[in-house]
Amino acid sequence: MKPSTLFCTFDIRNLYTMLPQEEALNVLVEFLHMHGYRKVKGIPLDSIRKLASVVLKENVFVYDNKFYHQTTGGAMGSSFTLTLANIFMWQWQKGLVRRPDITGEFFGRYIDDIFMTWNRSEHELRKLLDQANTWHPNIKLDYKIGQSLPFLDVLLTNNHGILATSVYHKPNAEPYVVPFNSDHPRHVFVNIIQTLLTRAVRYSSTFDIFNYERRSIKLMLLYNG
Repeated sequence: MKPSTLFCTFDIRNLYTMLPQEEALNVLVEFLHMHGYRKVKGIPLDSIRKLASVVLKENVFVYDNKFYHQTTGGAMGSSFTLTLANIFMWQWQKGLVRRPDITGEFFGRYIDDIFMTWNRSEHELRKLLDQANTWHPNIKLDYKIGQSLPFLDVLLTNNHGILATSVYHKPNAEPYVVPFNSDHPRHVFVNIIQTLLTRAVRYSSTFDIFNYERRSIKLMLLYNG
């Protein structure tokens, strides 16, 4: 990594409810074919596609005393919708990662959240991402560019060519945890402390960063009683 290396994070706007249904089903079959499947647990791929179509397309909901049939995307919270969205993004990202100007960059994706490095100008990166926003009418990116950016719950910083990582705190979610005087089972509080400290150990790239996070955890727990 160079001192001038930029980071970029972006996510897909409303991915689960904007999946193109027929196209996503075709990508599912292509994905299974590419990975050597002709049957899955004895079920032929054409049958899997038909079953997937039922799960994806037969969704109705009520709004203002009227029934609606969902024609784009899948049911929110459905494990199948999440899996299908992940596979659809596998297909979509090919247009990005196979570009010659991406060669040598780091690219990582967690479902619809993407992180990548960039060693050219910010203008070129913005141009690329704006182009990517035109590749598919249903797939739109919201992106951020900088040398210190959060990705999921990690804050990544380019510190003069050295990667520094720390815990990212969402401003709307912290410093609030379950108050100690609530009626939750005692093991809940033990798990909270254990999770906070484990996250601090895993994400802190230096001992100083870990110590800062440890003190922040202590203050947060005191604040919440």
